[in-house]
Order: sequence, then structure tokens, then C-alpha cells
Amino acid sequence: MAATTTPAAAPRRRGSRLRHLPAYSFVAPFFLVFGVFGLYPLLYTGWVSLHHWDRLTGDGGFAGLDNFRELFADPDFYTALFNTFSIFLLSTAPQLLLALGVAWLLDRRLRARTTWRALVLVPQYVSVVAVALVFSQLFGRDFGIVNWALQHAGLISDPIDWTADTWSSHLAIAFMVMWRWTGYNALIYLAAMQAVPRELYESAMVDGAGRLLTFRKITVPAIRPTLLFTVVISTIGGLQLFAEPMLFDQQGNAEGGTEHQFQTLTLMLYKYGFINNDAGYASAVSWVLFLIIAVVAAANALLVRRSGR
Repeated sequence: MAATTTPAAAPRRRGSRLRHLPAYSFVAPFFLVFGVFGLYPLLYTGWVSLHHWDRLTGDGGFAGLDNFRELFADPDFYTALFNTFSIFLLSTAPQLLLALGVAWLLDRRLRARTTWRALVLVPQYVSVVAVALVFSQLFGRDFGIVNWALQHAGLISDPIDWTADTWSSHLAIAFMVMWRWTGYNALIYLAAMQAVPRELYESAMVDGAGRLLTFRKITVPAIRPTLLFTVVISTIGGLQLFAEPMLFDQQGNAEGGTEHQFQTLTLMLYKYGFINNDAGYASAVSWVLFLIIAVVAAANALLVRRSGR
């Protein structure tokens, strides 16, 4: 026998839907902002990448995939791609490991620990422009402190021109990124560590486990969601690196050195989009960069999750 709906059932269903309206109103601003400043620019950039589009004169006609074909045939693209991944790997992996170690030390009972925790955030108070300018002086060829220290330690005989070589420039930029973001990630890890139940540590101590073993077997598995978060965020930021290499180049022309030795994909995007005014080609670069970041971030997230099994 088919069930019948009473006249009072429809108002009750409408009332139950109306009860969810406050929740929808709270999350609606996020979707509105994301749609205006995230989704729409992404789709519009994809449309521009399919056109011969001058930034000053506008649409010059449909190009199809010509911009992408030209990009994948451009040797400068592969140079920028290599530079991006090289600087990303040199800066991100040591940065996260160092941040994990700093957080572990700050999680112990230290004197003036509040002061120490505040000090690790000092790099975040400093403008990225100031950081890049200071480090460009530290890594200067003739009067840089880094060359002076290496020479006095007997590690080098002649000063290193840090901007002239691929690996030296990558190392210098990686140190900028590490100095700026290690403390930030350390405090994120510290907050996660303090949420770990202390009973687990007490049980480990009763069983005779040392600090390192406790860190490996209890702390790291307990903060794995936070590790996943920092890996994904650091991947997104590391592959979009712009300010540090831009300001490290004393010419300031987004070429990334005389032979593009430290030109990243974002520098290449800026060069074609805002210097050469080729918005179509720059949009193609941005879409390729977006896809690369999505794939690498997903791969990193998968690796972190599988490592915990």
C-alpha cells in the first residue's frame, strides 16, 4: 500500500530546510569570494590563453592551442621549469625538516619559552622585499658576508658570484625562503604537538622509550594531518616563488640572470604578461603552472598519507 503524505508533512520539510539557512549564510561569503577572485579569474585566464591577446590593445583573434604549442617549444620554459623545481626542492624539504626540529625543541620545558616562540616569528614581521635586499647583500660577490666567512674558513679561495651560476643562485634564494618560512611552519607544528595527549608520552616514558623514539613513534604520527597541510601549502608557495628571485636579480628585469639561471615560471609569466604585454602567452604559462602545482600538491599529499600506513 503506497504511503500517503499528510498535509502537515510539507510544512515540516520546508521548516527543516529553513533551519539550515543560517548555516548556508555563514559559508556563502566564502563561495562568493572564491567565485569572484578565484574561479572567475581562472576561467577567464583559460579563455585568454586561447587568443592572441595584447594586454594594451586587447583580443587579437582566436589562437586555439598556438600559445601552448609555442610554450612547449620554448627552451626558456624548460629552463624556468627546472629552476622552479630546483629552488623548490632546495628550500622546501630542509625548511619543513628544520621547522619540525625547532617545534620539537620549543615543545619542551624551556626557560622563557614564550620569548623563544615569539622570536621564531620575527622573519614574518619583516617585509619580503627587505629580506631579499638583505640576502642579496649577504651573498654579494665582493663584499658579501657569506663569501668572507667561507674564505676565512678556508672553504673557498676566490669569491663566489652567487648570481652568475645556476646552483649558487638557487642555494642563495633557497636560504631566503628557508629563513622566512621556517619559524612560521615551526609554530604550526608546535600547536599540533601541544594537542597530542600527554598520557601517550608518559606511557612511552614508563616503557623506557627515549625522546627520539617517542618523537618518531608518537609525535610524528599524531601530527600527520598538520604535516600534510604544511606540505601542500609549501608546495603551492614554493612553485609560485616570485619576490625572492625577482629581487635577487640586480637588473630587475624578470630575466632571472643573464642566462635565465634562476628565472622561475612566475618570473617568466611576469615577463611576458607585464613587460612584453603578451597576455595570451602569459595566460598559457599560468595555466601550465596551475596544472603543475595541482599535480605536485596531490602527489605530495598522497605520499604523506601513504607514509603513515
